[in-house]
This record gives sequence, C-alpha cells and structure tokens, in this order.
Amino acid sequence: MSKHGRILVAMSGGVDSSVAALMLHEQGYEVIGVTMKTWDYADASGGKRITGCCDLDSINDARNMAVSRGFHHMIIDIREEFGDAIIGNFTSEYMAGRTPNPCVLCNTFIKWEALLKRADMMDCELIATGHYAQARQHENGRWVVSKGLDETKDQSYVLWGLEQKNLQRTRFPIGGFRKSAIRQMARDSGFPELAQKSESYEICFIPDNDYRGFLKRKEPEATAKLAHGKLVSVGGEDLGEHDGYPFFTIGQRRGLGIATGEPMYVTDIRPESNTVVLGRKDDLQKTTMWVRRPNFQKLPLLEGELEAVVKIRYKDRGTPGTLRMEGDRVHVEFHAPVSGIAPGQSAVFYDGDDVLGGGFIDRPNPAP
Repeated sequence: MSKHGRILVAMSGGVDSSVAALMLHEQGYEVIGVTMKTWDYADASGGKRITGCCDLDSINDARNMAVSRGFHHMIIDIREEFGDAIIGNFTSEYMAGRTPNPCVLCNTFIKWEALLKRADMMDCELIATGHYAQARQHENGRWVVSKGLDETKDQSYVLWGLEQKNLQRTRFPIGGFRKSAIRQMARDSGFPELAQKSESYEICFIPDNDYRGFLKRKEPEATAKLAHGKLVSVGGEDLGEHDGYPFFTIGQRRGLGIATGEPMYVTDIRPESNTVVLGRKDDLQKTTMWVRRPNFQKLPLLEGELEAVVKIRYKDRGTPGTLRMEGDRVHVEFHAPVSGIAPGQSAVFYDGDDVLGGGFIDRPNPAP
C-alpha cells in the first residue's frame, strides 16, 4: 500500500516531467506515468528525426525511466481528439485573422481532460505534470495557479484555462524549484543524459516551425483564394499586395514583401476584406483590449472593476490595468500603452504571483 495513494503523472520524456514523477515516487505515491500520443510524428518529420514534446524518442525515454524505477507507464492515443480540437482551432483561428497559441488550448482543454479521464479509470485521485507553476487553495476556498519559483521558466501563463474541478486535483511537484535544481536532481538520480536534454519550443505538429506551409497544406483552396490581398498603411494608402492575411501576425516586421525605406510592422489584420495594415512601431501601441471566453480562478466571477497585472504573451513582464466585464467579454484598460496586442493570443490577469484568470484576446470589433 502506497503512503499517499495513487497519482497519474503526465510524462513527456523531458527532464521536467521525469523529475516530477521521480519526486512523487520517492515521496511514497504510487505513480502511474502516462505519455500522450497527440500526433503522427513520423508523417510530420519527413523522414528526419524530430525532438520535442512527446515524439517517439521521448515516449521511449519516459517508458525507460519508469521501468528503471519500478512504476507503471502507459501510452494513451489522443490523436483524434487532439486533431479535431487543436489542429482544427489552429487553422480556423488563422483563417479568422487571429494568431492562436495551440499549446495553451492543448494543455488546459485537451490534455487535462484526457488525464483526468484516465485517472478516474485507474482510481487515481490526483494528477501531476512537470509545469513550472504552483497550485494552492486560497482562503476563499478556490484553487488558484501561482507562478513557479523560477521566474525564467514560469508557466503559469499557459494554465489560466484550468477550471476548479480540474485544478483541485492537480499537483505541480517542480514548481517550487529552479531549472538548475531539477537538472541536478536528474543527475543525482542516475539520469545524466536526461539532465542534459535540450528543450523544445516548436509546435508539436509543425516540427519544421513553418506554420505558413502547414496552413497551405491543410487549407490549399482557401489560402490560394486569398492571394493578391491588399497591403495598406494605417492612413489607408495602398502599399501593394500580399499572398494571404493568414500568413501575417500582429507585430510582424520581416517578410512583408515590400520596401518602404523605413521599418514597418503589421498593425491590423482584416479578414473580411483580405487586408493587412502596416504602420510604424508607435502604431502598435494600444491602451485597451477585449478578452473573450474568460475563465477565473481566484474569484468565481468578475464584478465591478478590478485592478490586475495583465500579460499578453508568454514572455511579457505584464502591465497594470483595470478589468471589467462587458457582456460576456472582459474589457481591459491599460495604465500604460502596450505594444503588439495580437487577437487569438492569451491574456492572463495576475494578482501578485496568483493567476486571477485569463482568456483569449479578441478583435476590437468582432463580427456579430
């Protein structure tokens, strides 16, 4: 009989999730490691060896580590649900003129549900992952994600979508450690190769990091029809043509296809007219933002106005702002101009180190 009961641990084969499983095993949990197969990696690699989250080599690494420590490991196939939800959303968001973050969607809306489903099947009360974040129960009784100790690796930003019923069953064993300490734990546990593993930042289903090529393969007819769209200035001046608005993102500077004699940036994408708007760096500065599909953790709902620090991208340091609900969206009034607000990306609201909640950045005037 285990000391703390049975826990299901998501193992990608990387050092973080592997050490998380080792820590829980040493603490006396009955660990069941699980690696999720999300994509046909052989098809995506074009014959080349790819390295990243849950590729075939990483699956084997996770299994070998589990076997060496004597706990169970299993592989679950979620390619169908992953493809329908994540890849479908990825293409539809770009076709809607937004810039998606598939890892946020996958983490909180696909992988957690898949993990908890299997946890229930195997009588596991808890699940755990190798995220650099922390979870705690606030004095008001609600569960909240907090920043990881290592600010350079903090992943609380990608976990804003976790709902209470899922968050209360989740543990983040490595959240109170720095990355250097995690690598040392791997070495001390007899896994020096694991400690030296590099990190992957590519989208798992786009190993060559060419999202434009991926869109053309997934939506050949739709993307072809969007060629010869308009490039215009912020003031409405005709600057030339582009090969399709889905191939642009807010803040993009390179690959615009024109020479203007000064740096220009994508400041707006208008899918209804297949138009991409270019402006100077100052034109990227905004003081307001709309956020759709909000999820709140530290409070059950947003009433009145609330002050928070708002991050609009993973590496963003955050900007203070005022939040208020207007209909089913959150309106954010920043206390200082913010550059490069990209519809489709996540906006996350912080109260100190705690995640108040978050949502998806919306276009200023979305179609009804």
